[in-house]
Parts: sequence; structure tokens; C-alpha cells
Amino acid sequence: MPRSASTRRLVVALLLSCALLAGATACGGDDDDGGGTQAAGSASPGPTTSAQQQKWAKARFVANAGLAAGAAYQWIVKPYRAGAFKKGADGRTFAMVKAGVAGAFTYNRLKAAEDNAKGDPLLAKAVAPLTAGIASLKDVVTRMTRGEPGAGEVGAFESVIDSVKDAGKSAGAEVRDKVPSTSQLSG
Repeated sequence: MPRSASTRRLVVALLLSCALLAGATACGGDDDDGGGTQAAGSASPGPTTSAQQQKWAKARFVANAGLAAGAAYQWIVKPYRAGAFKKGADGRTFAMVKAGVAGAFTYNRLKAAEDNAKGDPLLAKAVAPLTAGIASLKDVVTRMTRGEPGAGEVGAFESVIDSVKDAGKSAGAEVRDKVPSTSQLSG
């Protein structure tokens, strides 16, 4: 175990050193005046156009909604259909804990996708009617963590996810399920 910890420390120290070195070389640099100083604001990016903002809003919407859909399917819908939440099922407690975490993650990513949609007028119009459905998932997550998730709770997730996917598709931002890693769920 001590060897593993020292190896981790070494890797972290190496990564931090590289990050500091990269940051230092990015801040310094060659100037035309040869004095080694840069004019204030010369490193700041230029203004983004509304077309660029809309493009990124759609991309972020697709990413967040895809992660929400993947988490809901992988750790809520699929285990429910397999009977993992029934009393007496093997691994029921662990499945329910994962479902609770996935439910909170799904709610969080859907709220982020809703915020992202506001950056694109067409997407904002398509997603606006779904805000109540997304907000209702917060209560569903609470009910899921208290006891046995039923068809109503699982159906609520499926319904909202399908609505968000349809809204995205109608606005030209097709959402595909992307299963998040365990570290993404817990982070």
C-alpha cells in the first residue's frame, strides 16, 4: 500500500509541475518590443458571435441531455426492468443506491441542459414546456431514495428523458444516450 501511495504522489507532483510549467510558458512569450511584457488584455479572446454561442449552447445541451439519458437508462430503467429493486433481489440495496445517485445526476444534468437550451432561440422554445417535468424529477428522486422505486418513478424519468430528446431533435440537436462513468456520477 505505501508504494501505491508514493507512486500516486509522484504522479500528482509530476502533473502539477507540468501544469505549472505549461502555464508559465504560456504567460511568457516573445513580444515584438523584446521587453518581455505584454500589453494588458492582449491574451483575452475576442468576442464570440451569437452564431458561435448558439452552436456551443446546442453542443452543451446535447452533451448534458445525453449524459442524463444514459444515466437514467443504465442505473434506473434497466435495473427496474430486470427486477433489481424488488424486495429480496440480490444486490437490491446497491442497485437502489446507484439508482438514487443516478437520479440526482440525471436531474442535475437535465437542469444544466435546460440552462444550455436558453442559449439557442429554437432550442429554448422547444425545451421551455419541459421545465415543469424536469423540476418534478427532484421529488421523484426523493421518493426513490426513501423506498422501493415503482413504475411511476421509473416512468417519470423515461417520460421526461423522451420529451427532452424529442425537443432536441425538433430543434436540430439530436440527443443520444451516453452512459456516464462512475466517477462522473459521484463527482
